[in-house]
Amino acid sequence: MLTSHQLQLAVRDYECDLQGVVNNAVYQHYLEHARHELLKVWQIDFAQLTESGVKLVVVRAELDYLGSLKSGDSFTVCTYLERLSRLRFAFHQSIVKFGDNKRILDAIIIATGVNKLGKPYLPEQLLPLLAAYETESTKNKITDRKNL
Repeated sequence: MLTSHQLQLAVRDYECDLQGVVNNAVYQHYLEHARHELLKVWQIDFAQLTESGVKLVVVRAELDYLGSLKSGDSFTVCTYLERLSRLRFAFHQSIVKFGDNKRILDAIIIATGVNKLGKPYLPEQLLPLLAAYETESTKNKITDRKNL
């Protein structure tokens, strides 16, 4: 069964602001790192894609900050992928703190591919990954309907 990809990280001192919490911009770094790690699990190398002329670009980032992390806190970034249209896909991501399992952040990152001509398209390298999540999403929807 395909579930969300999970990446465990810890807050480093220099990621905190004067208030002693992780600076809001740093969360996007955590999310990006988790997205790249998800691709690696599927043998998709972000750097190699770029070198071959395939650019994956974020077109929208929606982040809901629900809490704060502090220096030394350990947390998990959970990532789930969804195909939105012929050209776009979304990374649904959340950050959950270890210990109390407090949800710190929820995000939806919408992306697409851009080819060598600068035109948006869905890179074929992503199709198996998107299909795997799509199949699981369909199964979950069917299961959800049965439980109604």
